Amino acid sequence: MLGRLGLLVRIGPSTAKAGLALSMLTLSPEFAFPQAAPPVSLGVQSQPQQPPQPNQAPPPVREENPGLINEIGKLFEKSKSILPPLKSPGETMDDLNTSARDVGDSLSALTKPSLIVTGRVACLVAANGAPDCKVGADKLCQSKGYKEGKSLDTDAAEKCSPIVFVPGHKRGPNDCRTENFVTRAICQ
Repeated sequence: MLGRLGLLVRIGPSTAKAGLALSMLTLSPEFAFPQAAPPVSLGVQSQPQQPPQPNQAPPPVREENPGLINEIGKLFEKSKSILPPLKSPGETMDDLNTSARDVGDSLSALTKPSLIVTGRVACLVAANGAPDCKVGADKLCQSKGYKEGKSLDTDAAEKCSPIVFVPGHKRGPNDCRTENFVTRAICQ
């Protein structure tokens, strides 16, 4: 008895309790989870069943066994209705081909012949006071024989009234303004 107590002291009380609980579960089969698997026969062959006779009642229908494997099977059956169906390889390839055609069309729009032109056209002032150089780029491209354009490079210059250059004149807030110009544009 003292040998066993010495073992418990060395192992520790929590480890001993866990071992005791584990041994109780392995010895009591009624606490185990039931499974829906058929019994395994180890080389023993059972005799063939005879067909039921008219006097005998048919064998009872087997009840559903709520084991872990059965519950996982139910989960997979439910997930089929929730998740979208998988596409066949042919449908997937058709979708990829359609996407590739769309990308090809977009790339062909980028490869249309375009030309970079230079010049100097003033940008309009937008309602918020910022320069709107899209109209200036279009005018620059139209002057070179193209339909429309996008600005690549701009320039800014300060334009002042002549009174600013008079000696002794103090510069006011409305004496000068900044003008923006498109100097290079890409035309299509």
